[in-house]
Amino acid sequence: MSELARSSKGFGAKQVKASSSVSAVLLMLVALLATALANAETYSSNPHKTLEEKISAALSSGSGAPVTVQGVKKTPASGLLEVTLDNGLVLYATEQGDHFVVGDLYAVRKNGLVNLAEEKRELDRIALIDGVDLAQMIVFTPEGETRDYITVFTDVTCFYCQKLHKEVADLNDMGIEVRYLAYPRGGPDSEGAQKLTTAWCADDPQKTLTQLKAGVALPLSDCESSPVTAQFELGAAMGVRGTPAIVTSSGQMIPGYKPAAELAAVLGLQ
Repeated sequence: MSELARSSKGFGAKQVKASSSVSAVLLMLVALLATALANAETYSSNPHKTLEEKISAALSSGSGAPVTVQGVKKTPASGLLEVTLDNGLVLYATEQGDHFVVGDLYAVRKNGLVNLAEEKRELDRIALIDGVDLAQMIVFTPEGETRDYITVFTDVTCFYCQKLHKEVADLNDMGIEVRYLAYPRGGPDSEGAQKLTTAWCADDPQKTLTQLKAGVALPLSDCESSPVTAQFELGAAMGVRGTPAIVTSSGQMIPGYKPAAELAAVLGLQ
């Protein structure tokens, strides 16, 4: 082989090698650019991404368990953001995420103080209860016009649930529909849960629930369609800790018993 041929062959190999290096660099740059664009798109679609990561990291390290942020919203308070965690807890953080507080946020208005946190909870309660099929509740409907309704988490073994149930007829007479959801205080495996299941699975749920609350001993029964466990979990997620827990049509939570006349007044029907 001539010197010129060897030189040409060596030059060609170097050229191929150089070309390969350039291609690798170009591919790397394209990959980096794509990643940067993807990150930019993520952060532009979620401007609170940095805040979410900061709060999650701080709470996770403090609790020793993973805590994630479900969502971030602006509040009427300048510089404060509403941060909802995956466990339902709401806190208020600065925009940089350097400080946050846990508690209710109030607004000072002409007609007095307004609990903004409770307003949010009311909307959340309405959304959760609206997600329950009315056919899954035990409902006592007025014979005449239905003017309003209450949703009651109940347990047949609860004295004040029994007391409230004796006033269902009075509530119906005032045009108030009573919608029952099951909340066995002893949990889904308790005797109370078995009795509630018996009512929900009965051919006549209203009559059976009334008998059980009156202390009538009935054979316990079960059915695959029983919603008792699901309703207990719903109540727990909504913060129910005892019974009766009354939720108005506007989402207000009334913990414990209230006489029929007072409930009507709360609903604005008196």
